[in-house]
Amino acid sequence: MTTGDKRIEGLYVAPEAGDDMQARERVEAVAGKGLRGDRYFDQAGSWNGDDGRGLPPADRALTLIEAEALEVVERDEGIELDPGAHRRNVVTRNVAVNHLLDERFRLGEVVCEGVELCEPCAYLESITEDGVLSALVHRGGLNARIVETGAVSVGDTVEVL
Repeated sequence: MTTGDKRIEGLYVAPEAGDDMQARERVEAVAGKGLRGDRYFDQAGSWNGDDGRGLPPADRALTLIEAEALEVVERDEGIELDPGAHRRNVVTRNVAVNHLLDERFRLGEVVCEGVELCEPCAYLESITEDGVLSALVHRGGLNARIVETGAVSVGDTVEVL
């Protein structure tokens, strides 16, 4: 793997709403459901049902964030988030996740489609620290639907289809 490879650097799930995110080396992503072991898989997350934006649960099955965005927040704002504290499932490296909006892409074996930018929320700031919300505006990640079931692992490549 070269330094410019588009890849997955971290995977996280939370079994129940409000639980800490737990790091995983490999997870199964199930089309129309989410990541096995994550709160949204069994519709136990905070945003199940209609979230007021017309985004069904299947369109929030998986969330991504750039490692580089987290590094900028730490460098420029002095806010260091513990691994997983960002509440996103997939941390990427060398991937402009905002550019995956309305695109199909592959994460390891899994095919996804970018559905909506995932702006930070007040809940994230309430469990981390003041300033996180404004620091992550427009770099908070992406909501995606899982189109084809498969396994995804840390180190897998990310490929636009």
